[in-house]
Amino acid sequence: MKLNLARFYKACNPSKTLVLTNPEDRQYYIDFSGVRGGKIVEALGRTIARLSPEEPTCQLFTGHIGCGKSTELFRLKAQLEEEQFHVVYFESSRDLDMADINISDILLAIARSVSESLEAMDIRLQPGYFANLFGEIKDFLQSPIELGAEAELSVGIARITAKTKESPKLREQLRQSLEPRTEGILRAINEEILERGIQELKYRGKKGLVVIVDNLDRVAAQKVTHARLLPEYLFVDRGPQLRRLKCHVVYTLPLSLMFSNEYEALKNRLGAGVAPKVLPMVPLQQRDGKENTQGMSLLRQLVLARAFPQLDEETRLNLIPQVFDTPETLQRLCRISGGHVRNLLGLLFNCLQQEDPPFSQQCLENVIKGYRDDLLLAIDDHEWNLIQQVVERQTIKGEEEYQILLGSMFVFEYRDRWGRWFDINPILRETDRFQAF
Repeated sequence: MKLNLARFYKACNPSKTLVLTNPEDRQYYIDFSGVRGGKIVEALGRTIARLSPEEPTCQLFTGHIGCGKSTELFRLKAQLEEEQFHVVYFESSRDLDMADINISDILLAIARSVSESLEAMDIRLQPGYFANLFGEIKDFLQSPIELGAEAELSVGIARITAKTKESPKLREQLRQSLEPRTEGILRAINEEILERGIQELKYRGKKGLVVIVDNLDRVAAQKVTHARLLPEYLFVDRGPQLRRLKCHVVYTLPLSLMFSNEYEALKNRLGAGVAPKVLPMVPLQQRDGKENTQGMSLLRQLVLARAFPQLDEETRLNLIPQVFDTPETLQRLCRISGGHVRNLLGLLFNCLQQEDPPFSQQCLENVIKGYRDDLLLAIDDHEWNLIQQVVERQTIKGEEEYQILLGSMFVFEYRDRWGRWFDINPILRETDRFQAF
């Protein structure tokens, strides 16, 4: 079988999220749950479909940006839809400014996405509270937002968010108006959208409603008060309100909260005592430095599946010469990625920009050198000392080290049967500075 270069190029785009309800995307999916320390998506789905199908659940999900969270959430969506749940997935960053976000912004985004999904199924909502609310805030928005008998709630909310997303001044005015009404907004979302929607969905044979709020892990770690960061304010201080939605909800969270002094408060206030599920890197070696053969094998398949999605694993291995000059070049690509899926695809994408497959070892080394040099520019002496400590103890202590090391991708997190452990980004292991330790 000959490699389709155009399809391969498209499949290697590191910004592409696999939507597993799409048969074409499903061909590219590789299940890493066996090496990532547990069946994370299965646990989220089991909690909803098996343990608490009738009672609302609020579950938390986090991990490194680029490690495949969105793809796993689409897998959760596909699984729950097979179980006859109606699932609303949306990217919060589509409507919201991740550097300037408040509780009312999140609630309105959820209300818009759910109402839009229900309206697409011809489920008519009766938004009495929101009709009154839009009437009261139309003056400072300087445009009417009418909700007549045939008007759609999602359209009204979309008009508000569109106007305020581009104007910090309008956004602040809207927040000042909505903040005292948070309880009323919550009640209206539950009564006018969620309860009404679930009732109609069950009438149509669905088991319930699940809302997956993706990309909230991108909330900026900036201060909202002298002593409070935005993620802590949203998910800890306002966590009890976020979990009061009367449907199944899955929130993505910034990984930094796992290393915060507020972690236990987060777990109790938003998670109701249940810890967030964490998606780590794909391990390519074990704690003792020996190769993780299963992780390496799966990562090779990730690359080869992008080239030959319709073939079985064994046949793909026989076609390595169409993609790389030697199997060792493919091995080198996987190992240097550290098991970070987006980094791997980014390196592969850069190779495609340099030459046609089969990629030469020299092409890959040039791409690796460029990535390594870019990463080195950001590391100072203090950070090198922290990296050395992580390599020696395989742990990270506290939020400050997280922000420096994990947030900057100098260090990666892995899981095994003994728990979490940390190691240096493999691309830094080859630097002169690290070799001098």
